[in-house]
Parts: sequence; C-alpha cells; structure tokens
Amino acid sequence: MLKESNNLRSLAKGQATLHSLPVPDIGQEDVEITPLSKAMIADYQPLFRDSLRDIVQRNHDCKYVFEVFSLEDAMEIVSEHGSLDLIFFDLDMPDMRGLGGLGRLNEIAPSLPIIVMSARVNRYVTSQAIGQGAMGVVAKTASRDEIVDAIRQVLDGKICVCAGSNEFENDNGRGAVRAGSEAEVDPSQFQSLTKRQLIVLERMTRGESNKQIAYNLHLAETTVKAHVSAVLRKLNVQNRAQAILAASCLDLVSQMRK
Repeated sequence: MLKESNNLRSLAKGQATLHSLPVPDIGQEDVEITPLSKAMIADYQPLFRDSLRDIVQRNHDCKYVFEVFSLEDAMEIVSEHGSLDLIFFDLDMPDMRGLGGLGRLNEIAPSLPIIVMSARVNRYVTSQAIGQGAMGVVAKTASRDEIVDAIRQVLDGKICVCAGSNEFENDNGRGAVRAGSEAEVDPSQFQSLTKRQLIVLERMTRGESNKQIAYNLHLAETTVKAHVSAVLRKLNVQNRAQAILAASCLDLVSQMRK
C-alpha cells in the first residue's frame, strides 16, 4: 500500500521510496530521448541511487522512480508495478546471494529491461547476468556518459556491457572458473561457423531481430532462424545474448567490421 505525501510517496514500512519530481529543462532539444514512465533503482548505496535517479529524470523525463535497497523490496515493487520501463539492479546488495537474486527477479518479470550494476565486471559475471535476463551489465566505476549510453542501448533493445574505468576482466578465482565453465566459448569454435553464419552473428551484435536481419540480408526469416540456431549450437551457448557476449569478448565483431 503506497502512502502519499505531496510529491514524494513511500511504502508504509519505509523500505522503498517513489520519487515523482518535476523534471528540469536541460536544453537538450537536439538529443532524441526515450521517455520513461516508471523505473526502479535497486541499490543499497544512497549516493548511487541519487545519481541514477537524476539521470533517468533529466535524460528520460521519468515521472516515477522507485528506490529500494534490498532484493525482497525489489521483488515486491516488481510484483505490484509490473509495467516498469527500466530496472537498475545492484548485484552487490547484501541479500543477493550471488546471481541467484537476479534469477528470482527475472522469473517474475522476464520481459522487463534490466541493467545490472556491480563493483566488479568480469566475463563470468557478465555472461551469467545476461544469461539470466539482464540486457545491460555496467560497472559502478562507469562515468555518467557511459551510464547514459548504456541506458540508451538497452532501451533500443541491444545488449550492453560497460566495464567503466577498469579494463574488462577475465574470469578469476576458482569459483568463477568452475561456475562459468559452461558459459565459456573456445575461440576455435568460431572457426566452425560458415561465412553466412558469421555475418548473421555480426548482425545479432547490432541488436537486430531475426526479422531485421532477414530484411537487411535479403533472406527469408526462416533461413535466418536456422542460421541463428546453428550459431548457438556450434558455440555451445544457450541463447543469442551469450553468443553476442562471446563474440564481443573475443573482439570478433570489431575484426569483422574492419
């Protein structure tokens, strides 16, 4: 039950807040924005929540921003307000229990665009997060401009990975290597792809749907589906997000575009 007080609303328990504040005119007439109606920021650091709230309100005219600092509160907000346009999800919240919290959230809201935030972004965390439904993985060391760009890409339906000021880390630690082994792609596996399959994979990394790929390559959509299935099978990945991530991590796409 939401309790209203002027333009600031809060849950009766005080566990979450919903900001509905006037959005200032920042004079960005030339910048095309995607307006947001509702967004949720699940992060246990108040200053980080403030920064993200400011971004979505200023850059996306977001009218309602829910703020929570635990997994259970986030689950409650998603259950009550399923029509959220964007979710920021901190993997480092105390009750997250690793990536299990993201999986629980995705179970009740599989279609919502989620940007995962973490103090550390490496290949294992990224592949697992995307495999469990996240569309973006952003390090907390990312600059404001990098976060703005990540939001833009996710809202455009693209997969986005931003390591911030740190270089993208390889998997480290025994647990990461063991747990992430099934998401690993051997570079030699790309050699088994045909030229057409590589081209389709490159279009996938642009965020294109099967229908868009079919149009751009002058192919039947059923043909594109067959190529996508072949790519996933040959790379031994479960979904197109993991295939995109593997291609990006190995710098395959930039080499193909040269």
